[in-house]
Amino acid sequence: MSAERVETYRGEDYLVRRVTGSAATKPYRCPGCHQVIRPVTPHTVAWPVVPSSFASDAEGIDERRHWHNGCWSARDTRH
Repeated sequence: MSAERVETYRGEDYLVRRVTGSAATKPYRCPGCHQVIRPVTPHTVAWPVVPSSFASDAEGIDERRHWHNGCWSARDTRH
């Protein structure tokens, strides 16, 4: 997995992390296209920034979502 960075989505800051294929062991549903992200598929994980997001018991992490890399990149052009 890569380091976290902050990106904007719908006017809010999100912590974003890229997940490598070897670290992706479960299927997830992408909120961008609503299709399944299959295990071993590199993808992006994003969750809203809240004051304690950098702590190990981060509150915003409960709202994390797994996105296809392309869907996250195109997040602002989707309706």
